[in-house]
Amino acid sequence: MRAVLTWRDKAEQCVYDLAFKPDGTQLILAAGNRLLVYDTSDGTLLQPLKGHKDTVYCVAYAKDGKRFASGSADKSVIIWTSKLEGILKYTHNDSIQCVSYNPVTHQLASCSSSDFGLWSPEQKSVSKHKSSSKITCCSWTNDGQYLALGMFSGVISIRNRNGEEKVKIERPGGSLSPLWSICWSPSREEHNDILAVADWGQKLSFYQLSGKQIGKDRSLNFDPCCLSYFTKGEYILLGGSDKQVSLFTKDGVRLGTVGEQNSWVWTCKVKPDSNYVVVGCQDGTISFYQLIFSTVHGLYKDRYAYRDSMTDVIVQHLITEQKVRIKCKELVKKIAIYKNRLAIQLPEKILIYELYSDDSLDMRYRVKEKIVRKFECNLLVVCADHIILCQEKRLQCLSFSGVKEREWQMESLIRYIKVIGGPPGREGLLVGLKNGQILKIFVDSLFAIVLLKQATAVRCLDMSASRNKLAVVDENDTCLVYDIHTKELLFQEPNANSVAWNTQCEDMLCFSGGGYLNIKASTFPVHQQKLQGFVVGYNGSRIFCLHAFSMSAVEVPQSAPMYQYLDRKMFREAYQIACLGVTDTDWRELAMEALEGLEFETAKKAFTRVQDLRYLELINSIEERKKRGETNNDLFLADVFSYQGKFHEAARLYKRSGHENLALDMYTDLRMFEYAKDFLGSGDPKETKMLITKQADWARNINEPKAAVEMYISAGEHGKAIEISGDHGWVDTLIDIARKLDKAEREPLLMCAHYFKKLDNPGYAAETYLKIGDLKSLVHLHVDTQRWDEAFALGEKHPEFKDDIYVPYAQWLAENDRFEEAQKAFHKAGRQREAVRVLEQLTHNAVVESRFNDAAYYYWMLSMQCLDIAQDPAQKDVMLGKFHHFQHLAELYHGYHAIQRYTEEPFSFHLPETLFNISRFLLHSLTKDTPLGISKVNTLFTLAKQSKALGAYKLARHAYDKLQGLQTPARFQKSIELGSLTIRSKPFQDSEELVPLCYRCSTNNPLLNNLGNVCINCRQPFVFSASSYEVLHLVEFYLEEGITDEEAVSLIDLEAPRHKRENKWQEIASNTSQTLRLDETLDSMGDDDPFTAKLSFEQGGLEFVPVVVNRSVLRSMSRRDVLIKRWPPPLRWQYFRSLLPDASITMCPSCFQGICEVGRAGQMSPLEG
Repeated sequence: MRAVLTWRDKAEQCVYDLAFKPDGTQLILAAGNRLLVYDTSDGTLLQPLKGHKDTVYCVAYAKDGKRFASGSADKSVIIWTSKLEGILKYTHNDSIQCVSYNPVTHQLASCSSSDFGLWSPEQKSVSKHKSSSKITCCSWTNDGQYLALGMFSGVISIRNRNGEEKVKIERPGGSLSPLWSICWSPSREEHNDILAVADWGQKLSFYQLSGKQIGKDRSLNFDPCCLSYFTKGEYILLGGSDKQVSLFTKDGVRLGTVGEQNSWVWTCKVKPDSNYVVVGCQDGTISFYQLIFSTVHGLYKDRYAYRDSMTDVIVQHLITEQKVRIKCKELVKKIAIYKNRLAIQLPEKILIYELYSDDSLDMRYRVKEKIVRKFECNLLVVCADHIILCQEKRLQCLSFSGVKEREWQMESLIRYIKVIGGPPGREGLLVGLKNGQILKIFVDSLFAIVLLKQATAVRCLDMSASRNKLAVVDENDTCLVYDIHTKELLFQEPNANSVAWNTQCEDMLCFSGGGYLNIKASTFPVHQQKLQGFVVGYNGSRIFCLHAFSMSAVEVPQSAPMYQYLDRKMFREAYQIACLGVTDTDWRELAMEALEGLEFETAKKAFTRVQDLRYLELINSIEERKKRGETNNDLFLADVFSYQGKFHEAARLYKRSGHENLALDMYTDLRMFEYAKDFLGSGDPKETKMLITKQADWARNINEPKAAVEMYISAGEHGKAIEISGDHGWVDTLIDIARKLDKAEREPLLMCAHYFKKLDNPGYAAETYLKIGDLKSLVHLHVDTQRWDEAFALGEKHPEFKDDIYVPYAQWLAENDRFEEAQKAFHKAGRQREAVRVLEQLTHNAVVESRFNDAAYYYWMLSMQCLDIAQDPAQKDVMLGKFHHFQHLAELYHGYHAIQRYTEEPFSFHLPETLFNISRFLLHSLTKDTPLGISKVNTLFTLAKQSKALGAYKLARHAYDKLQGLQTPARFQKSIELGSLTIRSKPFQDSEELVPLCYRCSTNNPLLNNLGNVCINCRQPFVFSASSYEVLHLVEFYLEEGITDEEAVSLIDLEAPRHKRENKWQEIASNTSQTLRLDETLDSMGDDDPFTAKLSFEQGGLEFVPVVVNRSVLRSMSRRDVLIKRWPPPLRWQYFRSLLPDASITMCPSCFQGICEVGRAGQMSPLEG
């Protein structure tokens, strides 16, 4: 560091304080009772400001640059604008000692001997606070939150913006060490606010905002009068009674003197954002200095060491960008680095460091030796075991213990010195002198070897990797390169300020100068590119450049020198240059050039770099052929040209070497058929056909399909012709090909049929399938095109395709929501499992969607499906069980449909008696599990409402009681509660008109029957009407063993004469009841009707005794009185006798459900059901 005086002036009175305008253009000085305004660029006095009546002690500028303030012994503070106009004045009770602006809020603190005040532009008055001691200095923190006050009593008081004391620091010296200057560090890198304190106890101290001291007090040996930080807080300026300004680090380490004066220094400040320092003295002298910080550094290969913050050394690995900091805590004067050694010169000693390990990436250093002596030298060099000091014309070699081992005296000033390597303890030095002499010195030798002498002074030196060449930059900025052995000047280049040889390539060097980087290979012309700075190293493709104070590694492609070697067919040298670092494009160019030059070894290495396997295979094949004895270079070069796309040159070489067939193959593969014809043999048909085929392939690839089809047909390649025609939808071309083909050519015909199907032309596809006799494919065609009539017709002729037709047909029906037809189709195809699965899904959906009529129908269909499956003896028992279960569910859902509609819809089309009968039927049927979808609540609710309406009050009360135990919807609750109350007012009995009659035993059954839908007396199951759900006057009877269904029907068909009896009353007696019949319509129960006798036999037993009839009874029956359910096998038919012949009953011929039609008899014969 050195200080250069920029300008100086002298005021008439003592300069107590000064302040810079934030932009650095003006300087405000407090001199006597005036303020002096200077131009900082040249020291011109711009204007003196008058306003104070006594000596001005302090001045401060606001950070926004709009105002500055001054304080005087006249007890007043004046606020000035940046236009040098006074705008405000206020006073204290004592003289003003210091003023300071808040950097954030621009609040002004003014301090006197007894108090301090706080003023801001927003306030009309100044808030003042008393002080216990005279305030000598003040400073705001960076964030403007706290103000530090330094007092004559040695106390530091830290206040907030309102003036309240937050921290009080009492220093050990007390009033014997009055504070004279304090300042907060402006550094943004510190985590805590740091306060620098200088007192007249000749100490420099540092404190945190909390009041905790940082480190120990540092002795100054003078009374400090002023302390200030650099803009970024990296350095501190101190001046005082020692009549000089000293530079310190931010940690308080003294670095040097800025400028010596003739009197006490009362103030010193740094110009904002610069290295300029201004000093004000007791005698009125104003000095303006520029501080120049020189670069202290050292470089060895990829390790760069440089000084940082004047007291630290940073070692940087230029390849990995790793850095390590070495704190010396003293001014670093010189740095030298060599291999694993690092030397640092401090003011009183030299430290030698070494790496922990030999790892090239290791960045850990430790102290190896210390030489505790003060040295003065121009240059410092370190070797493995020695330190070399350069002192003007003299070189001294010291051991690490500080013992001088050798000394060399030169003829002229030493301008440059560099270690060029060697064994430990025997390293060589390259030395350049001002008189142009260049020497080589070994540290173990007393004698210097003169390499050469030139006429101009040496500025920079470097020796090539093999020590054969020497590059010199002289004082005329010329780079000269010599052959060391012959002393011959090989070449010279102008505009050079530094030079470096490539450590990996003997013939390459670079030099910088004039804002350009110059790269020179051998004796070829120089390649230039823009680059600022000095070249200090050249390793591979990296050039190390020092610009200003930073070292950077620049990656420079070596393309230009590589191409210079390529132009001269120097492939191996070009490869060596490329290895230093070129782009992939450059590698490929090198590989191609070497390949064309038949330099296969270099080409192979270059193609390996770019990972081009195709060319590597070519080189390997050529090498194998050479091993087998091939020596025809024309053939090798022809292969190379063909790979490079130089086809005509390749064909010419193939022909010249006698391999026309290779030219033919090449042109054919390239689809260059016109050229290929020139190399055809003597009309060989195979070759001609092959060429036509390949030409057709090419026409296809270049999107000329018509021409390709014609060529394929002429070449007999029908498959490819069909493929192209099919892909382009040319149906006419396809049918022409199909009709011309023989039926034995099955593959192409099948391809034609496939494309006909794809192109939606089933007629041609059918024609093609018929031509080759492929009936199965024809069936699939009809199915795929949904031409069901043709498919069914084909199925009739060929039953073996039944499954192939009806299964897809059923699936198609299902996809189109025709599920019932789909079920029948599955059934017809013999796919019972699929048929059942469709019905089960339909049933489930109907129940979930509350379509209970549909559910009943589907359950009936399911039952009939199970009955059909039951014909299989292996599944008979299981399927019959399912049949009866599904029949029962069908009856339940059919009845519940009316209940659901009644409870969900506002109107019902059913009579109350019908709803009453249905709800009774369901209640008696739901004795076990309730099927999905059927609600007991709805059933009981309907039963309760209709029972109450029809007079069945006992049954209604039972229904309401049952409903109380169930979870009912909110919409029913009010109606159920009201009905439950009102039914209590009704008699506890049911209307006799509603009581059902058993037509077998003529017993009146209760409305609520615990046995279910059977008679409580004879246990005869009731038969209900499918519409009104009244009990039908039917009694089921069974055939005696040995009587078949056909015989029974034939016996019944034998009509016997019937005679009407006279109307009269009749008494019927049994074990449990006596009945008087006064029915005029009832036939007489006399002995002339054998069936009546069967009804009364064993009547009233505890077990159900079915009615079994023999042939004579069957013969006595009338066909009009008998209804037959003609179930398909394996079920037997069911027989029912009507006991009221005048009341006709119609039975459905499909489901065998009966409907009573009084007065409509004769519409449908029961036997025909």
